[in-house]
Amino acid sequence: MIDETSKFFKEREFNIRYSEMDYHKVLKPSAMLNFLQDLATFAADEGGFGYNETVVHNLGWFLLKYHMEFEDYPKNLENLLIKTEARGYNKLFASRDFELYNTESKALIGRVISQWALVNMSDKSMASPAECFPFMYKVEKREDDLSFEKIHPLERVDYSEEFKVRYDDIDVNQHVNNMNYIVWAFEALPKEFKDKYKIKTLDMLYKKEIQYGNIVLSEVQIDENIARISVKNKSTDEELCLVKAVFTDSK
Repeated sequence: MIDETSKFFKEREFNIRYSEMDYHKVLKPSAMLNFLQDLATFAADEGGFGYNETVVHNLGWFLLKYHMEFEDYPKNLENLLIKTEARGYNKLFASRDFELYNTESKALIGRVISQWALVNMSDKSMASPAECFPFMYKVEKREDDLSFEKIHPLERVDYSEEFKVRYDDIDVNQHVNNMNYIVWAFEALPKEFKDKYKIKTLDMLYKKEIQYGNIVLSEVQIDENIARISVKNKSTDEELCLVKAVFTDSK
């Protein structure tokens, strides 16, 4: 669990707007990822290793992967409390944990772990968090830590959709914002599947960037309540992101 006494602990309450819910009043996964990213950005800036610090050194944080587990995926909520802790670095990568709470009941409804790389924006080479931010500490494992799951390649394609990368998809680091990948991934799922299920666990592995104007191909394999999704650059067939989502009945 998150250590609220850590100097790298932060929390924020998010008001959930109607535009961030689907018609079942379920929080859109893209909105949830935006909440996580906004809090991570705020917390990193407060900790002295965020955008305001990295940009002057021509560095940028790039998200590599997420693992999420939900006791109850956010639904019918007006407010969501999210807590985060920067867990430090391990070799070339930095880790950050999140916890999601029902603000009204105070119940823990979800936990998230994430891994990030620090990148030199000039040549896209890896930079060392330990050297750039020596006040950060090494990750120390805890007994209840979550683990990233391996996402296996698709064996077949059951559904697919294509999308064009828009100018509006680009973020402050001049690459496609992280939340767009979950939009592309889940848009390829059949509507009746999304109506029937809600997310239980979610794994995302970000592999490559894609530039403005390119075409994205989202391919889906569904086995009962498990969806594996490959998001690709259509012109090169390069895999951009792999997603594995385990769903449970929404009732």
